[in-house]
Amino acid sequence: MTVYNFSAGPAMLPKPVLAQIKEDIPSFQNSGMSVMEISHRSNLFDNVIADAENDLRELMQIPDNYKVLFLQGGATLQFTAMPMNLATQYNRIGLIDTGHWSIRAGEEAEKIGTEVETIATSKQYHYHQLPEDIDDGNQYDYIHLTTNNTIEGTAFTKLPQTNQTLVGDMSSNFLAQQYKVADFGAIYAGAQKNLGIAGLTVVIVRDDLIGKKKLPSMLDYQLLANKNSMLNTPPVFAIYAAGLTLKWLKEIGGIAAMEKINRQKSALLYQFLDQSKLFNNLIKPADRSLTNISFVTGDKKIDRAFIEQAAQRGLVNLKGHRLVGGMRASLYNAMPLAGVTALTDFLDEFEQTQEAK
Repeated sequence: MTVYNFSAGPAMLPKPVLAQIKEDIPSFQNSGMSVMEISHRSNLFDNVIADAENDLRELMQIPDNYKVLFLQGGATLQFTAMPMNLATQYNRIGLIDTGHWSIRAGEEAEKIGTEVETIATSKQYHYHQLPEDIDDGNQYDYIHLTTNNTIEGTAFTKLPQTNQTLVGDMSSNFLAQQYKVADFGAIYAGAQKNLGIAGLTVVIVRDDLIGKKKLPSMLDYQLLANKNSMLNTPPVFAIYAAGLTLKWLKEIGGIAAMEKINRQKSALLYQFLDQSKLFNNLIKPADRSLTNISFVTGDKKIDRAFIEQAAQRGLVNLKGHRLVGGMRASLYNAMPLAGVTALTDFLDEFEQTQEAK
């Protein structure tokens, strides 16, 4: 039985990447050492991290005046590190509230004394759509937004208009759809959804925004950039896996080609949900995510039955987040179209079974 993993993260890896990892585990590049054993101070790893950065720069067309950092601590640590590094003039940031993870970013910034002002929110819409207007009349060190809301199922295709520095938490649609890096002062993203395995976070930051004050070393973007992300032992295996994933993405045509595939996958599922009499997606169509699609029946008992029966068919990890319930299908880059087809086929079968009862 083929298993399709719809988890919100850690998520599926591309099959060619898994095959290469399997080959490299016993001996990496004929070194006699496993890829999990090589030193971060070796020439072997120097090539791994250099290739990963170069491929990421090429794929995202990252300008030369932006630093690329491969860090630990998850994207959650960047809720703290970002204001420590960038909120240096006003000690104030503007928050675009689109749900759980944007709220968490604001809460963590406040813990270190940064003033956080909510300049837009869709709370009144139960986060079923994005905010319609932002109030950026005050001066902020930056405005924070979450480009894709993993739990709620919304995403920014068009960025809010502002003349102030924009910081994007891009964790769940990083490399899945196109954004212009120069539109942001900084971008950060956990790897475990579209880039590789858990344990790695990427930070892309404009170089004029950092180095403004002394910070604890492991949270100082300038020091980390000066040491090429190797101020201490980096997550070697996670960077290696990310590098393989970046090469796979280049081979299939880059982010533009990937976005086209992701739009095809998501359209297939949304089309079914929109005509379904049992399943319902609550998100405003213009604001729908390409990567995280939530849906409900309105009956928790039926939701549970669907999740259980889907797992028996190899459609696993479809349970929705505890905050919203229902179901959630995460269609990250490595999820093939065949997986979405299998899901929609089973959705249709399950619905017909319910109607027959």
